[in-house]
Amino acid sequence: MESDLTSRILRDPNYQALKSKRSRFGWWLAAAMMVVYYGFILLVAFDKPFLATRLGSGVTTIGMPIGLAVIVFTIVITGIYVNRANGEYDRLTDAIAKAVLK
Repeated sequence: MESDLTSRILRDPNYQALKSKRSRFGWWLAAAMMVVYYGFILLVAFDKPFLATRLGSGVTTIGMPIGLAVIVFTIVITGIYVNRANGEYDRLTDAIAKAVLK
C-alpha cells in the first residue's frame, strides 16, 4: 500500500511541478546569498581601506552598514522563501494530497 502511494505521488504532475519549482527557486536563493556573503568576505579580504572609510566624523565605518545589509538581505530572502512556501508550495502540496488520496 505504501509503495503504491509513493509511486502515485511520484507520477503526479503537481509533484513534478512542486519539485522543479522548489528546487529552482532554492538554487536561485542560494546563489544570491553566496554572491552577497562572499562578496562581503572578498571586500574584507581585499579592500580593507574601503571598508575602513569613516562615515562622517563619527566612528562608524562603511563596513558596518554593508555588514548590516548582508544580515538584512538574509532575513529578507528567508521571508521571501517562507512566503512562497506558505503560498504556492502549500497549494501544490494540497493538490497532490487530494489527487493521490482519492
